Amino acid sequence: MKKQFDMDNIPSEKFEFAQIEDVIHDEKLKTKPIGYFKDAWLRFKKNRASLVATFIIICVILYALIVPFIANYKLGDKEGIYTKARPKIESLSFLKLFDGGFNQKLNDKYLIYYAGIGMAANDYEGKGVTWESGMDSEYNPIIAFGDVFTEQGKQYRNIRTDSYLKAGFQFLSVTKKELDSLLAWEKETGIKVIYPMIDISSKWMDSYNATDANFWYRHKSSGSPVNEKGKAMELNDVMANGLVDNYLRDENGNVMYSIQKDKSMLQIRVLYYNYYIYINGHEPNHYLGTDGQGFDLFVRLAYGLRTSILLALFVSIINLLIGTIYGAIEGYYGGWVDLTLERISDILIGIPFIVFATLIQLHYVSTGKMSVFAGLLIAFCMTGWISIAYRVRTQFYRFKNQEYVLAARTLGAKDWRLMFKHIFPNAIGTIITQTVLVIPSTIFTESLLSYLGIANFQGKKMTSLGTLLSNGQQYLSTDPHIIMLPALAISLLMISFNLFGNGLRDAFNPSLRGADE
Repeated sequence: MKKQFDMDNIPSEKFEFAQIEDVIHDEKLKTKPIGYFKDAWLRFKKNRASLVATFIIICVILYALIVPFIANYKLGDKEGIYTKARPKIESLSFLKLFDGGFNQKLNDKYLIYYAGIGMAANDYEGKGVTWESGMDSEYNPIIAFGDVFTEQGKQYRNIRTDSYLKAGFQFLSVTKKELDSLLAWEKETGIKVIYPMIDISSKWMDSYNATDANFWYRHKSSGSPVNEKGKAMELNDVMANGLVDNYLRDENGNVMYSIQKDKSMLQIRVLYYNYYIYINGHEPNHYLGTDGQGFDLFVRLAYGLRTSILLALFVSIINLLIGTIYGAIEGYYGGWVDLTLERISDILIGIPFIVFATLIQLHYVSTGKMSVFAGLLIAFCMTGWISIAYRVRTQFYRFKNQEYVLAARTLGAKDWRLMFKHIFPNAIGTIITQTVLVIPSTIFTESLLSYLGIANFQGKKMTSLGTLLSNGQQYLSTDPHIIMLPALAISLLMISFNLFGNGLRDAFNPSLRGADE
């Protein structure tokens, strides 16, 4: 057994005084206190996935805000000739994705048709042009030749075609004043717009081809070219001898550039690419292409993001306010109050959301009493707050009997102070997460309603991501860029807001305050 240490047996000389001459006081703290939101930010920035998601959300929002001010096109600008045009950015044209082209398989007849556009563009005076000259033309729609192959006994060639130059030539009706203005612009800029007219009354034209200004050469009714004797020409013949023109000429054999259509109107034949420059002051470069109606997707996507994000934000804020108050009352008071309010929630949530949306669209939106945006906002807020109310109710049941709440009640705190000063801040992490997750859910649901035709933002004044998806679904197999862009935007927003919400949940979790991860 150990011997007990006896303090009384220690001699006094063994003791010495410490700091006998010093004034002892508390030292000043060398670190600054960390506030609630700074502590939340320190935790949030440790979550790399949430930071990346935040960066993506900021980029998407900036795109939606800035693009309408810097783009060459407006929301309602519609170009009927350049429908389903592919993305084109001159500085990135070395990439196939942004060269404005698309791949297609052509037989010799259509290959000659497209090559003929480049040949005619170099034949402003109607004197004839060679195959090589047409291929070297800057207006030649054929970007690249591919492999030759046989399919079902017929020979084809893979071709990459410029979706802007393939429009080629168009017939236009203009007044004498408009024609003079166009001729003056040609002279000033040196850009050729008006080209020789086609003799549509000749035996080489039929009722169908007479409306196509690209059939400037002699051909059969099937579109296959013929020589001066009317004999069919093969591709090798065209490459060696060129095409025989079918231009409209006067009695002296000179080509004519216009004809009198009626007393006040003239008909001309224009190279549409250059005519577009004359009308708009810039080349037709649609950075993300155009949709099936000729709207610029670069601008339409920005406005679609604006509408969808704005709708989602309004819905989340309104649902947060309603759900927070409703759930706080349920969870704090409990008893018959909770039971009554829960039954009301059960009745509302039992009615399918799509029924609310459809009824509002039929009775208010379609009759002009309410806009599509307002109709969807009301539909989303009819029952959208219930899930947030349930979360708040759960958190209030969890925290309302904690010691700090009982202490505050003992000191005389009112019910509303206890609810929103002491209990609510401890539930804010879960509530914020639920609120943020409402945003992607709203965007996705709006897309579904637009896809089903229940809601429709289509028009020259407003659009949405769901409407863009709905418009592009019929072109999925032929022009996938029309639907892929809004689909990619929705996917990014869904993933980013989910990751962002998870980061906020951890950042505002009071149990992690001051914790080192």
